Amino acid sequence: MNHHLFATHPPMGWNSWDCYGAAVREEEIRGNAEYMAKHLKDYGWDYIVVDIQWYEPGAISSQYRPFVPLEMDSYSRLMPAVNRFPSAADGKGFKPLADYVHSLGLKFGIHIMRGIPRQAVHAATPILGTSATARDIAHPNSICPWNTDMYGVDASKEGAQAYYNSLFELYASWGVDFVKVDDIAASRLYQIHVPEIEMIRKAIDRCGRDMVLSLSPGPAPLEHAEELKANANMWRMTDDFWDLWPLLHGMFERCYKWAEHVAPGQWPDCDMLPLGHLGIRSVDGGGSDRWTRFTKDEQLTMMTLWSIFRSPLMFGGEMRDNDEWTLSLLTNRDVLHLHRNGSGAHQVSRETDKIVWKAQDDNGAVYAALFNAGDEEAIVSVSMEQLGLTPSPRGKELWTGEVITLTDGQLSAKLPPHGAALYRLEP
Repeated sequence: MNHHLFATHPPMGWNSWDCYGAAVREEEIRGNAEYMAKHLKDYGWDYIVVDIQWYEPGAISSQYRPFVPLEMDSYSRLMPAVNRFPSAADGKGFKPLADYVHSLGLKFGIHIMRGIPRQAVHAATPILGTSATARDIAHPNSICPWNTDMYGVDASKEGAQAYYNSLFELYASWGVDFVKVDDIAASRLYQIHVPEIEMIRKAIDRCGRDMVLSLSPGPAPLEHAEELKANANMWRMTDDFWDLWPLLHGMFERCYKWAEHVAPGQWPDCDMLPLGHLGIRSVDGGGSDRWTRFTKDEQLTMMTLWSIFRSPLMFGGEMRDNDEWTLSLLTNRDVLHLHRNGSGAHQVSRETDKIVWKAQDDNGAVYAALFNAGDEEAIVSVSMEQLGLTPSPRGKELWTGEVITLTDGQLSAKLPPHGAALYRLEP
C-alpha cells in the first residue's frame, strides 16, 4: 500500500497537548470530539489526537514525572492509564474510545514516544512474535533528553522489528487512524532516527490498517527530506510552536525552505495552532492557563501562512470554550478550499518583513497572501506580472469577503503590524 494515499489532503484535527499537556483525561477527549462533530466536521476537521503520556497514571501537567511506573501489558507495550481513561479497563486499551470517536464520524489518533519502555528493558519483559526480550533490543544510550519513559530500539537486533510490528498490530486492533511519533524527526542529542522511522513504516504497512504517520519534534533536517517523504505523511519543521510572535515570524523562513517538498501524502508540518483557550494543564511555552497570546492580526497571519503553505492544521485549544472569532478562523470555506486544493505554493517576494506568497487551486484561481511581519503598519504590494496574471483580474479578500477589481496591475494592502491579507484572484 502506498502510504501517500493515506493523507491526500493535509490532515486537520485537534490535539490535546496545548491545553492539557501530558494529563488529558477521557472526558476531555470525548467532549472535544463531540464539539468537533457538531461544529467543525462539516468543514473537513476530523482527527482527534490524544497526545503524550496517556499511559502515565500520575501525569498532572506538561512537566513529566521522571522514572515513574507506566501502565504496560505483558508484551512490553504501553497501555492507557485506566484512572484517566476508564473505558480502557480490562485490557480494552483505546478501542472503546476510538469506537466512540468513529461513531461521531471522526478519526482517532495517539501520540507515542520512539523506542521501548525503560521499565520493560530493566525487567527483560517479553515481546510478541519473538523470543527476544525488551532488554535484547534496547539501545540504552539512545535516550530522549527531555523524557525518561523510553530507550531507543536498536534496528540491528533480532526482535526489533517484531516489537514495532506488535505495537502497530495493537493500535490497528484499537482502531487508531493517526500516530504521532515523538523524539524521532529531530533530537537534541542525535538528530534524526532514520532506522526507527523505517521500522515504524514497515510495521504500519503490515498491520492492515491505514494510519497517518506524523513525526516530531523538529526542526526535521532538510537534508533528510527524501527519507522523510519515503516513510512519513507529515514531519515537524519546528520545535514546539507556541503563541509567541518570534516563533511565528521564524516560520516564514521554514516554509520558504520546505515549500518544494509539499505534495499529496507528504506534508511538512508547521505544528499546532495555539488558538483559543490554552494551557489549562500545560505549562510549556512560558504560559499557564490563558487565552492565546496572539493578537487577532497574528492569528490571521498564522492561519493564512499555514493554509497557503498547506501545513496540517491541528487545533490546540479547548474547543468547547471557543468564541465566535476563534470558530470563524476554522470555518472559512474559501480559506479551507485553498488549504485542501491548493498547489504550487511559494514565496514570490520578500523585502525584510514585507512578504508575498502565491498558490493556485484546481479551478485555475490564483491566491496571493500578503504579510506584514514588521512592527509598524506597512503597505505590501505585488504586481499581476509577478503573479502571472493579466493586468485587471477581479478578486476577493478571503477573511473580510471584500471584493476588489485591480485596474493598475498592482495588488496592495495597508496591513497592521504582524498582519496579513489573503486574496483569491480570478484570471
